[in-house]
Order: sequence, then C-alpha cells, then structure tokens
Amino acid sequence: MKFQVNRDVLADAVAWAARVLPARPAVPVLAGLLLEAGDDLRVSAFDYDVSARADVEADVAEPGRVLIPGKVLAEITRSLPARPVEIVRSGSEAVLTCGSAEFGLITMPDEDFPAIPPMPPKVGAVGGGAFATAVGQVAAAASRDDTLPMLTGIRVDIEGTRMSMAATDRYRIAAAEFLWHPEREDAQHGVVVPARVLVEVARSLRGGEVAIGLGDNVAGFESQGRTTTVRLLDDQFIDYRSRLTSEWTIHADVEVGPFVEAVKRVVLVAERNAAVRLSFSQGQVLIQAGGGDIGRGAEVVEAELAGPDIQIAFQPHFLLDGLAGVETGRARLHMDSPTRPALITDEGEDPGFRYLVMSLRLG
Repeated sequence: MKFQVNRDVLADAVAWAARVLPARPAVPVLAGLLLEAGDDLRVSAFDYDVSARADVEADVAEPGRVLIPGKVLAEITRSLPARPVEIVRSGSEAVLTCGSAEFGLITMPDEDFPAIPPMPPKVGAVGGGAFATAVGQVAAAASRDDTLPMLTGIRVDIEGTRMSMAATDRYRIAAAEFLWHPEREDAQHGVVVPARVLVEVARSLRGGEVAIGLGDNVAGFESQGRTTTVRLLDDQFIDYRSRLTSEWTIHADVEVGPFVEAVKRVVLVAERNAAVRLSFSQGQVLIQAGGGDIGRGAEVVEAELAGPDIQIAFQPHFLLDGLAGVETGRARLHMDSPTRPALITDEGEDPGFRYLVMSLRLG
C-alpha cells in the first residue's frame, strides 16, 4: 500500500473518525484506525456500536489497507508541517513521511478488524442546518445516566414530510419538529438514537444535506463523504406529545437575551442546585435567587403577562437550557400554577420547539 494525500485533508479525516475510538476497547484492534487505499482513501473507526467513515481524495500508487493505532495517528497528523503526506506499508510498519519528518508506526492486524456495518437503506434527507438546530435544541434534555439507556437517547419520529426529535431525563422534555425530504411521503418511522452520537454528527456537519438511513436496528447519517452508523436503542419511549399539548391558563412573553442574562447574573449568589424564583406581574418579571450563606440577588426584566400574577421556581440550568433552544428573539412561558411544570416555546401559534420543565417547590 502506498498513497499521498494533502496534510490538512488527512488530519481532518483522521480527527473526525478518531472521535468514536473507545477509551477502553473490548479488543485491541478497536483502538486502531483502518486506512484503505483504493480509488481514493477511506479512514474508518468502529467500536461495535458506532462506526465512522471518511472518504477523501488521495493519489494512490498501490492499493491496500493498514490498521494503525488511532490516537497516535491523530496526534501525529495534527502536528505535521503543511506538506503532502505519504504513507507506505512496509512489513510490520506503516511509514509516514511529511517533508523531512518520518514516522514508522507499528501496524495492528487488520484482518482482525470487524466488518463495519454498511449505510442502511436511505429513508430521506434533511438540510444540515435544520438537523443541527433540532439536535442542539433537544440534546440537553437527554439523560447522562446509563442505567436507563432509553433516556440517554433522542427519539426520532418520521411521519411523511415531518420529522420530530425529543429527549427527556424525567425532569424536562425537549421536542423539536421540522420539515424534511423523505424518499416516500407515506413513510412512518420511530427510533431512539443515542444522543451523544447525534450531537457528534450535528457538530461535524459542514453544510449541505444529511442523508438518513434506517434498517436492521441501525441508523446511518451521511454528509459530504462522511458516514456514521450507530446501533439503535430500545424504541420504547414516553408519550411525550400528550404532555406538551396541555391547556395553560397563564402565559408570559419575554425577550430571550435580556431575560437569560438577568437569570445568569442573579444565580451567581445561589448555592448549587438552588432554585431561581420568577414573580410575574403586569409588565415585568422579578428574578430572585440566593438568600443562603452567600447572599441574595434580584433583577427586574420586562415581560408581557396574560393571566393572573404568578410566582414559580425552577432549577436554573434547566430553565437556561430551555431558553437556549428558542430560535426567535422572544420566548413564551406557559404556566398554570406554581406546582405544575411550565412549557417554554418560541413565540407563535404553532411553535416548532417545545420544552416542558418541572417547577420546584417555593420555600
């Protein structure tokens, strides 16, 4: 095997694929990156649950494949000078040359590397911007507790031309809905994808469309020469839609920017996990926190209230996560009583983003 490739192109592909390298691989070969030279160059990683493949242009003199320790290769390619990179397989070594720098890397047995799942059948495509926005809106509500795998995922529902995403950690539910381009307009799918994988896919998008594939308990995401496949979680999920469409007797509209900045300032004096209290009255909301050993803080921000005055409290970062998902300049808080959850949405009759958050008991 022998090929030459642009240094930046190689470093970018290696860094992208190396994201899925396991910290503690079940078998040693899973710590490697597989480089396959054919018409072009393919860089792959796999940990039995998630795979990543990047296809890049390269000048291939001799086709072949080699398995190289991934983290070392990522560190080397990141630090190389801005010169073309040549990699040649020579016996038990992969010799990497860039300018006057040369590295002889001991190869791993590529014949032991497991077969990577192919991209599942395509079910549709969506603009990268809409996909990344929706993932960003809901991922914060996914649980980090692996004892309940379902809650670490993002539920993806497809009904014709509409796609919905939702996540919950039992304390809040975040949901986003948007249009996409299905292969079949009568298609219906419901799957749960690990949130961390969707976040990585969204983070690495470089514009363009994302092709989505589903099949054999695997989801696939492909965009501009980069493909990620992931094993799906159990598709059982709470009936989140019914909880987001209740009747609310009170709503308040606030300017997102000033409201968020005020909340962040006031909670500087709050102890860890202490509540932020919101007192809504005509024309304003009083934001309060603290009162313990550190001190207290308060600030008033303009708000438009429809309904009676209300005082309600939230865990500060849960509140801020919900406000961060609002795409419009103004957010609407739907409330019913101090003891019931509140709903945060974009301002409008049919919001594409909804975020239900538990309230805290007022002390």
